[in-house]
Amino acid sequence: MPIKHTHIGGQAVLEGIMMRGKHNWAVAVRKADGSIHLEAHDLKTAVSKRPWLGKPVIRGVVGLYETLVLAMKAFSISAEHAGETEEEKLSSKEIALSMTLGVGLAVLLFIILPAVATNLLVGGATERPFTWNIVDGVLRVVAFFLYIWAISRMRDIQRVFAYHGAEHKTIHAYERGLPLEPRVIQEHTTLHVRCGTSFLLMVMVIAIVVFSLVPVRAITDLMGTDHRLVVLSVAIGLRIVLLPLIAGLAYEVIKWAGKTPDNPIVKVVLWPGLQLQRMTTREPDESMVEIAVTAMKAVIEREEGESPPADVGTDVAIAGG
Repeated sequence: MPIKHTHIGGQAVLEGIMMRGKHNWAVAVRKADGSIHLEAHDLKTAVSKRPWLGKPVIRGVVGLYETLVLAMKAFSISAEHAGETEEEKLSSKEIALSMTLGVGLAVLLFIILPAVATNLLVGGATERPFTWNIVDGVLRVVAFFLYIWAISRMRDIQRVFAYHGAEHKTIHAYERGLPLEPRVIQEHTTLHVRCGTSFLLMVMVIAIVVFSLVPVRAITDLMGTDHRLVVLSVAIGLRIVLLPLIAGLAYEVIKWAGKTPDNPIVKVVLWPGLQLQRMTTREPDESMVEIAVTAMKAVIEREEGESPPADVGTDVAIAGG
């Protein structure tokens, strides 16, 4: 069926799914007693107050920041309602600490360690800059694949990945104008061109190009040093500083791809990311699809003007069977 473009997206959380639209976002979480906790909140974006933040590339940087903030809120809600006991529920401080440690681990695994390894294999970043950046980029992608493979072996993460699959399937059905019913939704694939997994891989690919253009030698010459440790530190620092720019460029690619999914060039560009999603998604059961539909409907109702602004939480349903 013809696909209509939609900006609605989402993410999997602990025993639940968050869906985000233009005006609101909603989180549906399966509680220990089988009921579904639903929260719908208004979405306040920086672009609505400062239109210039919606310009190409800049909007990707802003969007990434807002997505991280929203992710922390969604995980906090899911952690509060998914646990069976008070001991299993995470506090907001624990969620914030986990997110901070996660960002730190990502910088260590995907920026610092590949750069250090490249320095050992190739030499200084200014000696053979083109080769250095290629090897560094390849090692970064390999580290990313190994990380995804490793966490995909964990039972709890596999459940999150199954909710991830339910999110994608539900969005596919909505984009095709089909009824949001489990039987219909389950017929679709768990892969989607606008997935965050594809976005992260695109960031790593674009990073290879951008970092290859950065004149590390010129910068260290201005500093008056060619000490290998200093050169390595400059290369790592630039990689961290330029991450927002790279994220903004990757966002534009994914946004373009989402509007033209049948374009042959799009299919080639996004094929690696779609294959990676085979690791980050699992086939969901109907109870997981029910969660995705609950969150999606809360967003759709507001998008289509059928419900007033919301900032509420409620237990809405009991799982059957």
